[in-house]
Amino acid sequence: MNQIFDLQRVSQHTKNIAKAMFHLVLPPRCLACDDMVANQGGLCSSCWAELPLIDGPICQRTGSPLAFDLGEAITSAEAIADPPLYRKMRVASRYDGTAQRLILSLKFHDRLDLAKPLAGFMARAGAALLEDADVLVPVPLHKSRFISRRFNQAALLSREMSNLTGVPCALQAIERIRATQQQTSLERKERHRNVEGAFKVPAQQAMNVHGKRVVLIDDVVTTGATVSACVRALLRENAAHVDVIAFAKVVDANENLI
Repeated sequence: MNQIFDLQRVSQHTKNIAKAMFHLVLPPRCLACDDMVANQGGLCSSCWAELPLIDGPICQRTGSPLAFDLGEAITSAEAIADPPLYRKMRVASRYDGTAQRLILSLKFHDRLDLAKPLAGFMARAGAALLEDADVLVPVPLHKSRFISRRFNQAALLSREMSNLTGVPCALQAIERIRATQQQTSLERKERHRNVEGAFKVPAQQAMNVHGKRVVLIDDVVTTGATVSACVRALLRENAAHVDVIAFAKVVDANENLI
């Protein structure tokens, strides 16, 4: 028995030495600004302070932060006036500061290493939704955009969340059947028209959606037009319900009102 414990101590000691040597050669860097930090995969104090995590009272439907905490489940005025197609959305952060820099680095600067830590934030924010989820489904890119970017950031986040939570992912459950204009250049109403009818569930993927409790995964939610179009496609294929988890969301000031 003592020999077993000795071997375990030696093994752990070897791992500690290897880890120390790795950090000596490649010191841990902040995910957002590349400054040195204590642990690999972390943020420096400045970037952490500028990460606008959503940790207060939220709208139970949209997941957006609310101005007041009334100590009970509250639905925002906007969600009451215009109920979303999805059941619930949960978001880790506002799309600002460090959150915005991380997303832009992932999408446009090939920082694929960011997918795992961002997925960790998302899994914590959406823990309640993941408890009874059957499948994770990423928002898809059109083939032409996938070729130019070489990866789909929502699919990367789905894979990492699946690894963290054990919930399976169906990476091709939704297909973007026509190329759409970049949403960033459009107004709110134009965004909804732009993605109308742009998504479908392929016939060979129907079994991954029909009767399933689906969690749709995206990196950033702005007006919600893309999310709504994807949710509509999933419900059309008889998903039991669709929840949404994203890393960041552009928060409309009006949505904070109860």
